[in-house]
Amino acid sequence: MPILELKNIYKTYNPNKEYKGEILDDINLNIEEGEFVAIVGFTGSGKTTLVNLINGLLKPTSGEVLFKGLPVVDTSHERGVIFQNYSLLPWLTVGQNVYMAVKEAFPKESKAVLKQRVADYVEMVSLSPAINKRPKELSGGMRQRVAVARALAMNPEMIIMDEPLG
Repeated sequence: MPILELKNIYKTYNPNKEYKGEILDDINLNIEEGEFVAIVGFTGSGKTTLVNLINGLLKPTSGEVLFKGLPVVDTSHERGVIFQNYSLLPWLTVGQNVYMAVKEAFPKESKAVLKQRVADYVEMVSLSPAINKRPKELSGGMRQRVAVARALAMNPEMIIMDEPLG
């Protein structure tokens, strides 16, 4: 069974207006565990809409998104996402931005275990010296590495990336 299935996905904005804003039409895709898939297309072709359907931020107008055979109805730490914008909370430090995600993904873990997990993943992306800095104090590349550390630290089964290295 595929880890991700897109079945007859159709997405439109403004479905009751003269201009229907059709974004995706009859998208079908099966992704097996361990596969690496890249979706390529022109600006405005629906790539980000597709990413948001897969990660549960949007619902299809019709069709189904299935993850491990179950309908995607909401976001989940099983499907980590790295957005094209950094999506960091500006009032939190690097460590706090990552900590917030791991705390949600591992609610039963002790604070010490979560802090070690944060430190390990911040180190993995070579940002340990910046762990107490806020996003405004970081370069764009550093901010993106925080987003990567945050996604990986949740130990997702699938990582969905929307132009993460743009």
